[in-house]
Amino acid sequence: MTLRLGLGLPQMTQYALGRDVREVARSAEQTGYDSVWVFERTVFPREPLDGLYQVPGLPWPDHYRRCADPLVTLTLAAAVTDRVRLGSSVLVSGLHAPFPLARTLATLDAASGGRVLAGLGTGWSRDEYRAAGVTDFADRGAQLDELLDVCAAVWGPDPVAHQGTYTEIAPASIGPKPARPIPVYLAATGGRALERVARRADGWLPAHLTGSQLAPLLGTLAEAAERHGRTAADIDVSMRVGVELTGAPLPEADRRPYTGSHDQVVEDLAAAAEAGAREVLLDFQVFCRDGKELADRAAELHARIRAAGL
Repeated sequence: MTLRLGLGLPQMTQYALGRDVREVARSAEQTGYDSVWVFERTVFPREPLDGLYQVPGLPWPDHYRRCADPLVTLTLAAAVTDRVRLGSSVLVSGLHAPFPLARTLATLDAASGGRVLAGLGTGWSRDEYRAAGVTDFADRGAQLDELLDVCAAVWGPDPVAHQGTYTEIAPASIGPKPARPIPVYLAATGGRALERVARRADGWLPAHLTGSQLAPLLGTLAEAAERHGRTAADIDVSMRVGVELTGAPLPEADRRPYTGSHDQVVEDLAAAAEAGAREVLLDFQVFCRDGKELADRAAELHARIRAAGL
């Protein structure tokens, strides 16, 4: 099976949003990428309540300053493309009221001809939850569960009705409807979140894992899927990785996964595919200066990956 390839759109502070998003999205489609993706970061706290990913003392990276809104970015990309799927890895569910988010995703899917992938996760930043004022951080799992219920209702046939903790919809007609059932992908690293993937999701969104790290988690997911009457084949796997191309090979002892020469990065991707990744989202944006550089690097690596038979 050919490894599907996605490309992260430029959202960080060094990019000219209107110009670079359009340029990268067009180039991704022309190059042959299967999908384009966005992520969500909303604030850059001067004195964060938690370390990065809730690791005590781990500082937030400077490239998280002033990240563009993911849904605006994805809409810009949708307007200049015809084929690539439009994904989020991820939208932080608790930062959004369920009903408006469900309607926005439905509208984008209808406008793009059925290309949206709704990638969702609970997030890790209490600062972002405090700023959004939508959900208490402690309730983020329950809110995601209800968001999934609201999306299913809003995207389904009229009349739409829902009675929950965060959303109440009296029987109503709601549109536009998606062009087709929108696939829901969920982020998870284990525990209850991975169980939710097995129970409710069309796909799983792991991030920054090597093949050897991915394989046992996929085994755990397969076991969870069986408990819910499903199989691992029912759940797609799209993994985000940060890519840094250095030209010359890096010493293996000092090398982070998905960094180094083209050959080294291709070897990492081959290991991820062998472990069970069906799609890999390549995110170059941290290490590029503008949209042209990002698009050029993405095109060259795409060619190398396909030449390697992946």
